Order: sequence, then C-alpha cells, then structure tokens
Amino acid sequence: MKVLLTGATGFVGRGLLARLCQERGMQVRAAVRSADVALPETVDVVHIEGLSAAQSWSAALLGVDVVIHAAARVHVMEEQAADPLAAFRAVNVEATRSLALQAAASGVKRFVFVSSIKVNGEETAPGRPFTADDVPHPQDPYGQSKLEAEQALFAISEQTGLEVVVVRPPLVYGPGVKANFASLMGALRRRLPLPFASIDNRRSLVARDNLVDLLLHCTRHPAAAGQVFLVSDGEDLSTAQLCLGLSRALGVRPRLLAVPPWMLRLLGRITGRSQQVQRLLGSLQVDIAKTRGLLEWTPPVGVEQALRDTVGCSDREVHR
Repeated sequence: MKVLLTGATGFVGRGLLARLCQERGMQVRAAVRSADVALPETVDVVHIEGLSAAQSWSAALLGVDVVIHAAARVHVMEEQAADPLAAFRAVNVEATRSLALQAAASGVKRFVFVSSIKVNGEETAPGRPFTADDVPHPQDPYGQSKLEAEQALFAISEQTGLEVVVVRPPLVYGPGVKANFASLMGALRRRLPLPFASIDNRRSLVARDNLVDLLLHCTRHPAAAGQVFLVSDGEDLSTAQLCLGLSRALGVRPRLLAVPPWMLRLLGRITGRSQQVQRLLGSLQVDIAKTRGLLEWTPPVGVEQALRDTVGCSDREVHR
C-alpha cells in the first residue's frame, strides 16, 4: 500500500509518519512545504507550495492508494484573521475538496480525513456524550470549516466512488504536546497552586498513539469506508483527575485548591477568559462504541501510560 500523508510535520502528523514507517508493506510519501524538514530516509518527500484550491497534487498522488489528510488550518485561541471563517474555509474546505477531487481522478481508493470533535459541538450534558451519528452543531469557524470539509468529501465520494473515512478527535496529547496541555504540565511541575479540586466534569481526550493507531486502522478496514468515527482513550477524566494523573507521571504532589466553579466563572468574565475557563469546567465526552464495534478497535495505550509517555518526552525537552 502506498500512502500519501499531508501534515507530516504537525503534532499528529509526526506521530503518524513514525508509525507508518514501521509498518511492513507500507510505502510512505509525505507532502511538505518546507525543503528544510528532516524526515526519515525511507519517506518519499514531495514538496508543495501550500494548502490551497490551486495546488497541483499530481506528483504527490502518483501511484497512491490511500491519502491521510492531517494538514489543516488549526484552531487557535487568539485568532488574528479579519474574517476567520473565510480563512478556515480556504484551507480546510476548498483545499481539501481540491485534493480529494484530484485524488479520485488519480485512482486513489481511500481518503482518510482528520476532522475534529468541534464538528459535534463544544460541550456535552452530564451522561450525554457525543456520538458519531449526532446532528453536527459546530460553534466556531474552525468547527464549521471541518463540517463543510466533511460534507464536501462525502459529496465527492458519491460522485466518484472515492472511499471517504472521517475521524473526529477531541484534544490530542502526547510527547511534544504544546499549548494549554504543556502549560498545565509546567504549572504542575513547578507545584503552582491550581484551583481545580472542586471541578467534577468529564472530558474525553485521546493520546496521539491511540489516534494514530485508529487512523492506520482506517486505511485498510473494509467497514471504515463511508463512515464517521469518534475516538478517545476510552476513559474520561475530570480536570482534577487529569491534574492528579499528570502529577503522578511527573512524580510531584499537586497543590489543588477547592475553589467553587461559580467563582472561577466570575473570574473568567472579569478577565475576558470565559471560554478558557469553561473548557476547564465543562464536560465534553465522546461515545466510541461505534468505533469499537464496527472496526473491532480498542485503544492500545491506557491513560496512565499515555500520560507517562507525554511527561517523559516533555521532561527530556525541558532539560536539554
């Protein structure tokens, strides 16, 4: 099987590329924009100008059986674009549509698309996890663009016969993780007091190794074609439980303070960080029963081990 991977230099892409290179009988091609990127010698590297509807993929798609499209304009907390939805659509919708149409014309059999749980929404009620068959309800331009990309892909599938598989991950963590997850690890490592002891929410996360394993599964399982799958570690955590788990992995004793959630929400409004605070307080759970049953798939890495792996790499990076 020859696989074309986009987004090979991103957080998920790096893990996926490493795993693909370990698979027997797998030929791996990576589409990258920078000529300075160091990739394994076994990877066939194709340079592209960028993610746009005008990009020609003919060289990258030559002889390819499966495309894994992990490249995207990603969600950011402080958006700078004047028209965020237009910026997301240009990359996540129109560039994806163009790649899929060219893939179908080149004889590619399957297109695996890394979407986002934000297509479903931002928060779940207690005991009411998102499912793959829920009516989509994106709340921001990023989630809306991912939904529109999914719709475009399934329309192309109907027109051309290209097999489309969509995977919607929640927050992905693992070695080298950045942003809020890395900030939380840093605060715990420094034993800063954190006001999370009273938070009794539930959030689904997915270790990068588990997401990578599912994506690889989706490249070849016959039942995956035409489906949308949710993915997680299969064990949901509260914000407090995540802090405790990370602290055990770090070998430190956390300093969690029992601050009432209403007080944290008030502080969020005062500081203009209501969205960030709500992500810490609210629940976002996903039901992976369909993924487990239809694909006969189980997350190979447990949460405890995944947190140890994440922290281990982070510590090595800190002490370099």
